[in-house]
Amino acid sequence: MKWSRVAVVVLDGVGCGELPDAAAYGDEGSSTLANMALAVGGLSVPCLTSLGLGSILPIDGAPPAARPQADYGRMAERSPGKDSISGHWELMGVSPVAAMPTYPHGFPREVLDALAPLVPGGFLGNEVASGTEIIQRLGECHLRTGKPILYTSADSVLQIAAHEAVLPLAELHAICGAVRAVLTGRHAVGRVIARPFAGVPGAFARTRGRRDYPLSPPPNLLDALAAAGVRVGAVGKIAEYFSGRGIATSHPVEGTVGQMAALRRMVVNPTLGLVFANIEDFDMLYGHRKDTPGFAAHLAEFDAMLSDLLPAVPPDLLLLLVSDHGNDPTTPSTDHSREHALLLAYPGTGRDLGVRATFADVAATVAETLGVTWDQGVSRSFRAPCP
Repeated sequence: MKWSRVAVVVLDGVGCGELPDAAAYGDEGSSTLANMALAVGGLSVPCLTSLGLGSILPIDGAPPAARPQADYGRMAERSPGKDSISGHWELMGVSPVAAMPTYPHGFPREVLDALAPLVPGGFLGNEVASGTEIIQRLGECHLRTGKPILYTSADSVLQIAAHEAVLPLAELHAICGAVRAVLTGRHAVGRVIARPFAGVPGAFARTRGRRDYPLSPPPNLLDALAAAGVRVGAVGKIAEYFSGRGIATSHPVEGTVGQMAALRRMVVNPTLGLVFANIEDFDMLYGHRKDTPGFAAHLAEFDAMLSDLLPAVPPDLLLLLVSDHGNDPTTPSTDHSREHALLLAYPGTGRDLGVRATFADVAATVAETLGVTWDQGVSRSFRAPCP
């Protein structure tokens, strides 16, 4: 039976070794999977190992499988940067994504003046910072003054943090939506991110009300699928990243357990030609927080959920496990890392797919499988005949 449907599942931040230009981003030596495995004495991921994870690169605890159940490889990112937006867009055929503005010294007066009418009292911070660190450092002043906390990172992002008791979630989201509309032209950052938190001084913690306000993407495969009448189901942040374009149904559920449950429902829904899911907790809860043991433990939890999912995958569906960038928790940086992306295609014959020249090979593969015309550019499908 030929595949007629595809599921693309993004393991956010699960990188597979530095890209050749990693040093230019301060990421030389980054390898999320390999370094994490070494640090914890080996990963416990039997399902991913059986698919061929250990054949992609050496990983403690995940040796090469004698007969991998998937085809395996890794992908280089052609777009500059290491952001989730550019990574996801390139997966859907936008390659290369133009460089987006970054602010290694905080936002200039021009940006602050543009934001002043939206937040008349002004901001705290305006610096490059770790989101978990800056709320501990400035959270008490925020409670006292009511001023939101403004910060950025090595990525093209503007982030606004506010305590839910000071700025209710709906108000924070409204401000971030207005900021998104203001930041155009040369200050069109990839994402404006609302970062709510709660708690008391010395014990502030982020809450689950985060919302991303990305740029609207260029034309991409999702647009072509919609024009061809192919229904797309999204899980997690996918609809946000693509401004809802080309998506027939979306389940923006948070947390890996809920996301995997939504994914399971969608893969057995024959009306969906493409299921596109983002599993974000690897990146958000563990990579950025430098929690190496937590990252490894969560990968083991995901592996168990994946083991439960695979028997439910219909024979007409090709499952692609990929990533969008790295987030090596063993390095000093709290930012994403410039790494190759994971690539496992299930079911497969244990074929080595090599190092793909672009994430957009995923879009080419989806288009070929679904019989949709798509201008591939330099991308090439890696689809093998259905076993």
